[in-house]
Formats: sequence, structure tokens, C-alpha cells
Amino acid sequence: MKRRRFIALSFVSALAAAAAYTQPVTGENVKIYAAAAVKTSLTAIAAGYERTTGNTITVVFDSAGATQRKFLADPEAVLLITTPARIEQAESEGALQGGTSIVLGTTVAGVAVPPGSEKPDISSAEQLKDALLAARRIAFSDPSRGATVGNHFMTVIESLGVKDEVLAKATLARNGIETMRLVLEEGVDIGITQTVEILQANRDALAGPFPEEFELATTYSLWHRGNISPAVGDFVAMLIGPDGREKLVEEGLSPPAAR
Repeated sequence: MKRRRFIALSFVSALAAAAAYTQPVTGENVKIYAAAAVKTSLTAIAAGYERTTGNTITVVFDSAGATQRKFLADPEAVLLITTPARIEQAESEGALQGGTSIVLGTTVAGVAVPPGSEKPDISSAEQLKDALLAARRIAFSDPSRGATVGNHFMTVIESLGVKDEVLAKATLARNGIETMRLVLEEGVDIGITQTVEILQANRDALAGPFPEEFELATTYSLWHRGNISPAVGDFVAMLIGPDGREKLVEEGLSPPAAR
């Protein structure tokens, strides 16, 4: 039977999680497919896990949609981090079965600019429209690859009536990580992605979230099958334990209880 856990760790469960990952099971590779929004925090947590257990972690990062497709196609994959909506759809279709889903946190869509440049006022729909029209180059994740913010941004520019103008000067990136590379290394004037990805790349690049009427809050969840190995269980315990939660928050992912 499918079990779903939406977890904000209590003191008792935190102690249990801590106990779980103090008993290493060595020699196993834990393969994870994860949305790019958790790259910095997950990489740091994985490094700590490898040091304390002797096991290894392999993580493939991509957009939320591409991440899930790759996970489903890889029989060696054991952990998936994507949006709850995608997990629920895959479960209803039978693609994911007999698993557990754990909410990791939430972020909102935002606007990035090269550090040191003047940050546009994007606090209203009209001001966001002006900023998009003034930009010479714009980058955002390719909607066709299942990019959550990319799909939302298409709706935004249609609502603002600037779809043709924006697409004429837009670069479609593979994911939010690539979007931020274009902003930081190639001088793209505006990048559209999750604020957590902006903060992870360069905190000075954040111009701000979308105006309230276009706010997009995206939650990310961890999914795993019910029959995971002790090594995988140890990593899950570390990820959702106090230290793991703190790292996720530090890198810009608001905890479940915060919203």
C-alpha cells in the first residue's frame, strides 16, 4: 500500500533520523535524480554522507519534468526529487508504485540579473513588463523539457502581452542552472528561474520574486520506494534530519511549516 508522509520533523523523529545515519553500511552507490533547485544543498549533504558512511552518491540534476522522466527510465535509480504534483500524477498512472513521498520545502519563481548591474523594479505587473521589454537578452528554462518556471513564464508573458517580443530575444536553457550560467557568465540581462537557484548561484543576482499576481510557489518532494536498502535509508535520514533540513533552508528552500 502506498504511504505518503508530509514531514516537518518533530524532536522524536529527528532523534530517530540521527540514529539511523550513525550506523554506516559501506560499499553501495546511491543514485538520485533531482530537480536543479536543490543542487547546492543536496551536493553538500551527499558529501557529508559519503564521508561518514563509505558509500557513494551519484546525482543527476535537471528540470523537474526531465528529472522524473530520467528516474523512471533508470532501473538503478533509488531516489527522486521533483514536485509533488508530478509524483502524484505518476502514482495515479502507476509509473511510481509502493513508495513514500516527503516534502522538502518550497521556493518561488524570481528574476535574476548580472551581479553589479542595476536591478529593475519588478514589484508590479507593469514594471515587470517594462523590465522585460528593456532587456536585450532573456533566458529561462525550456518549457518543453518540463521546466516548472519555464511553463509559468510563458503564461506570464502572454498575460502581459509581450510574448512575441520576449521570445524574439530569449534563450531557452536546459534548466535553472544553465539559466544562471547564462546570466553570470554570458551577460544575459534577465534570467527567469526559481529564487533558490538564483541564491545558490550568486545571492547578489536576485532582483526579486515575481509580482504578487504572478507568484509561483513550487514545492519539492523526495520520493522513494518502500523497499530501499539500509544505505539509501541512511541517506534519507540524513537529508530529512536536522542538519539536512538546515542546509536546505540555508540554500533558499523554505521548510514545509514555513508556508
